[in-house]
Formats: sequence, structure tokens, C-alpha cells
Amino acid sequence: MAPTITWTLTDESPRLATAVLLPIVTAFLGKVGIEVDVADLSLAGRVLAANDHGPDDLARLGTLARSGQANIVKLPNISASAGQIEACIAELNAQGAGLPTYQDDPSRYDAVKGSAVNPVLREGNSDRRAPGCVKTQAQTHPHWMGEWHPSSATRVLTMANGDFRHTEQSVTIREATTVSIMLRQADGTEQALYPSLALQAGEILDAAVMQAEALADFLVHAHRTAQESPNITLGAHLKATMMKVTDPVIFGRTIATWFAPQIAAYADQLTGTGWTPEQGLGALASALGDDGPERVAAMITEPPMIAMTDANSGVSTLHAPNTTIIDASMPAMIRAGGQMAGPDGVLYDTLAVIPDSTYAEVYQVVIDDCKANGAFDPATMGTVPNVGLMAQKAEEYGSHDKTFVIDTAGEVIIRDDHGTVLTRHAVSPGDLWRACQTKAAPIRDWVRLAICRATITGWPAVFWLDAARAHDAELLKVVADELDRHNLDGVDIRILPLAQATAFTLERARRGEHTISVTGNVLRDYLTDLFPILELGTSARMLSIVPLMAGGGLYETGAGGTAPLLMNQLLAENHLQWDSLGEYMALVPALEQVASDHGLPEAQTLATTLDQAILGYLQGDHTPQTHVGGNDTRTAGYWIARLWAQAITDQEDHPALAEAFLPLAQALTQGESAILAELQAPQGSQADLGGYYRPDPQRLAAVMCPSARFNDLIDQL
Repeated sequence: MAPTITWTLTDESPRLATAVLLPIVTAFLGKVGIEVDVADLSLAGRVLAANDHGPDDLARLGTLARSGQANIVKLPNISASAGQIEACIAELNAQGAGLPTYQDDPSRYDAVKGSAVNPVLREGNSDRRAPGCVKTQAQTHPHWMGEWHPSSATRVLTMANGDFRHTEQSVTIREATTVSIMLRQADGTEQALYPSLALQAGEILDAAVMQAEALADFLVHAHRTAQESPNITLGAHLKATMMKVTDPVIFGRTIATWFAPQIAAYADQLTGTGWTPEQGLGALASALGDDGPERVAAMITEPPMIAMTDANSGVSTLHAPNTTIIDASMPAMIRAGGQMAGPDGVLYDTLAVIPDSTYAEVYQVVIDDCKANGAFDPATMGTVPNVGLMAQKAEEYGSHDKTFVIDTAGEVIIRDDHGTVLTRHAVSPGDLWRACQTKAAPIRDWVRLAICRATITGWPAVFWLDAARAHDAELLKVVADELDRHNLDGVDIRILPLAQATAFTLERARRGEHTISVTGNVLRDYLTDLFPILELGTSARMLSIVPLMAGGGLYETGAGGTAPLLMNQLLAENHLQWDSLGEYMALVPALEQVASDHGLPEAQTLATTLDQAILGYLQGDHTPQTHVGGNDTRTAGYWIARLWAQAITDQEDHPALAEAFLPLAQALTQGESAILAELQAPQGSQADLGGYYRPDPQRLAAVMCPSARFNDLIDQL
């Protein structure tokens, strides 16, 4: 059986970039007998699979990830909101699919919504770090950082009670059991929210509730606080993509609270439009008719000003549930000197509203540090890689079928098969209740991975865990036991609560020292955007290696937060800024795995030479630029192919391989001007892909591979 690397087709900008890169990868790897398997994990592909209109590649890759044979390069995919699913279905139906709408059958699409892909594939924990060439490039060519002032009014506002952090209960399951999640109503009758959930021995089970009344009081307080603060913007920072049940509701309640008078005034006009606050202010503008945009613009300009995601386009942080994702929006604000644009496009200090307080203090500590010490210097600051607990759906909070909006008063209990009540929460209508599981084997694997990274690097590894939090208290028992099993002589392992861990890491980073953050799943998401955006200017240049627990590897590429914005530019201007550096970097360890698993030294040569090509790509400043007419994803594909082919030609370990690539290297060098001209010729005009969620393959190829000369050279390899 030929060695195989699986490449995922995903969505938006990464999907377009794959149209450029995949032919190159397939041709180069084919020369040494490595096959490239393509798996469709796009939102459209998952929607079609949910209706039996296409193969279920997600299920297939989930099986592969548990087989011990996986070698998967995973690109960012849409973590779908209900609105995105509706739009995708509408597009597919316009293409003739004949699917039921989301409104007709919401439960059919439960497995598609939110972060549906990653929990299936992540059968290992995450090792995410900036490769040396990327860190060196950032230090020699530091990106822009905004200036911080000690007098900055920017701060985080979060809940002090009644949120998930303060209501959390956690228990470790001593022996395998089956539990039920029940809503016991005031009259004693019980409603099964989740009738049967199998749990393993050693599994940690959490439950928590966001109390509707406490949330409402907090949102009123936040709005009033902003009104009383002159020259400040107000923004809500949530994660309505990953937290697919809870955070869209919180988003909607934020809009309903902050704009209650205006919504009431427009009630008659909104009747029959189907608009709800959960859809956002962008949908409200459409529902209000021709003068809707002007009315919404007035709403967000009235004190307090609402912070903007894109002031030039009139897109506020409340435009749609997926326009402001906390792990991207907060680091961007911190990088900009603690400021966000108002509706007038001017930068202002900001009140960052983060309702749930579980991780909010991390951002406040960073803000306080910047006020005291100024902006970080990318040229000198240390790096902060992350070892993240995520295997087997660990800590998947608020994003799955064990999260509920409570519709009646009573209490939610989790009861085991012996009748023992494990957790108990009093609830009221509108409360948000969630449960979460974390299995023991992934926790122990996570600890071992942290020890491994600390041993290899010699850097301190800090577990960001707080014994005062219910979940962390249970987690710490397993962590302490696993640490006791290892010889830690000479290895610097620390366990610190969040505020102390943040301060310790920031202090070291300012001194140019490196620190490994060891965190749970959600905080992994936050920190692997926060520190890379400060260090590198983007999180898209991080390398994420996931050693799978059964064997094999999952190699995840950069973050996809800019994917929709960049795709929209492609559609409008035929210029794509997506930097495929993450894909280039992920392919290196994937090839190294092939070399190791299959005893194929040529694969190691491809890995080594690709690494050399990546360094040349960065040093040559061939990365995509923002402006039309400059480098873009297509020209980047040319450069990585040329530099890789040249590096293969120059190596001496495999002369036959060098000879095979020599004609391509020479032709790409000699044809530089003509090829680049063909690749850049379409820029400046609109692009027609035949679909946003499901582009037409022929149109996609025509748009993303416009150089016949380049295409022929790759095909002839």
C-alpha cells in the first residue's frame, strides 16, 4: 500500500488556496510514490452528507484518526452558525440539491453546526508553536504595534456571579456508568434532557449554568458603564462559532438589552420579517428595508458608540454572531494599543464585555501589563508555544448536544445508573445550562506531551490551572498523579492560576524568554491567537502538530479568522491575501512521518528541502500582500514550487530525485516574468466562482490557476 497523506478541502479562503497548492503537492509527492488523498470537510460537503447526498468524509477521517495510520493535513473550516447553514443550504438548493431547509428540520443539521469537525478529528492533544524560521522573520521584520498609554481607559468587564465560572460543579467518575440529564420541574415531574450518557472510569464531568437574570443585570450594567464613560467604544467579545448553543443566545440578548428602545420602536415594521436579535444588526438593517442601514448606523453611533469590526464597511462587532470572535478580536485590540474603531472610523479606548468570567482575567492582566510597560516589541519578545488538552472532545463547552436553553423553572440534575445525583443546579426560564466531559486518558497524554516539550526545549512548562475552580480542581488530581509517575529532574514544570500564569509568561516574554503554556481546550484557542498575534502579527503562521493517541499525526494549519474577509476581497477584486504558509509548514512534519513510518528516505528529503524553500519564501518576501497588483496566494504558489524544486535539485542525497526536478526548476526560473504576469493578470476585476460555499470546480480552477504555462509545467513533472 502506497504511503498516503490526506489533505482536507475546507471553506472560503483556505479552499481557494488549496486550488493553488494541491496540484503542486500532488505532483511533487507523486515523484517519490506518495499518494494524496482528498477529503471534503467543507460546510457544503457536511450539509450534503447530512442528507445522504454525498460521502461522509468527516466520519471516514474520524475512523482514520483512531486507526494509528492517520497522516492528515487539516486546513481551517467554517464553524457554522445557523445563519451560515441556512445560506449554504440555499446555495446548494439553487444548484439543484433539493435539501430540506434548516427551519424545516433543524435537528438534521445538529451534527453540522458549530465546531463539528475538530472534535471528530482531534484524537490527540495539541502541540502548537511558531517554527524557528517564522519567529526569526518576525524578529527581523517586526510588524506594527499600536502605542499603549498608562492613562488608557480600556478594560475588561465580566460577570462576578451567576455565570458558568461561578456555578460550575465537577465530579470525577470512579467507575464506568451511564448517567441521565434531567430537568425536574416544580411539580416533581421530570423531563429527560439527555436520557443516556455513557461515562468511563476516571472521566471528569462538569455542569454549569449561566443564569438569565444575572446575565440581564450584567448587560444593563455594562451598557450604563459605557454610557458614563466618554470617548469609549463598547464591544461584546464572544465565541458564537465554537460555543454554538450558548454564545449565539448571549449575543442575541446583548443586542436585545442594549437596543431595547430602538427595537421596540421598530416592532411593527419588524413584524413578519423573521428577524431575531440572535441574527445581529446586519440582519436588522436588511429587515428594516431601504433605510435600514441608516437606522442601524444611528443606533450604533448613539452613546455609547459600538466598537466596529470594519468601520469602512459599517460592520460593527454586533453585526452578526460570527463577526467578533473573542480569540481574534481581543488580541487585535491589544495589538492596536487597546483601541477599537468607532462608527466614525476613529480609534477609541474600549470597554471589552466578556460575560462569562472563566478566562476573562487573562485579557485584563495583559491590558494591565501593557498600560504599565507599553506595547510588546516583536523584535525582542519571547515565544509562547502551547500544549493544549483537546483529545477525544475534551472540554467541549457549550458547543454540543449537552447544552440547553432552559424553558421552565426547576432544577437540572445529573444522575448515575445507581440513582446517585452527581450535580444539581436550580434553574429558571432562559437559563443556559451545559455539561462537559474530559476523559482520563487524554489528560494523562496531555501531561506527558507537556513534559516532552519542556524536556526537549529546556523551557518552563506552565499548567494554567486554578484549584479554586471546580473543573480545574478535579483536573489537578490527575495532573499531580501523572507528574509523580515521571522523573522531572532538570525539567521546569509549574502549576499556576490564570492571573499568575499570565503575569509570569508576560514578564518572561518581555525579557525575550520562552515559556510553554499548558492549557485546556478553550484557553488553548485563546492563547494560540493571543501570543502569536503579538509575536508574529498573525496566528496563521503557527504550526499545530497533533500526535494522535492511537499513532499517526494530524497537522493543522493556521487560524481561519480572516478567511471570510479575504474571500470577499477575492470576489470583489480577484486578489487573495490568504497566506498558505501554514499549509507549507504542516506538510513538513507530514512528510517526516511518511519517512519514519514507511522507511522512505526520499520523503525526508522532500521535507528537508520544503523547509529550506519556506525559509527562502519568507526571506524573499513572497508572502501575499494586501493591495491589488501585488503578491497574492497564486504568486505564492509559484514561488514555493520554484524554491522547493530548486532545493530538491541542489541536494546531493538522492541524485535521481535532483535530476527529476531539474527541468522544472530551470523552467520556473526562466519563465518567472511570464508566469507571474499570467498569475497577476486577473487582479482588479470581480471573480466568479459559481458559489461561495460550493464553488464550481472549473470556475474555481480558472480563477485560482490562471497561468497555463505554470499549470503545464506542474502537470508535466
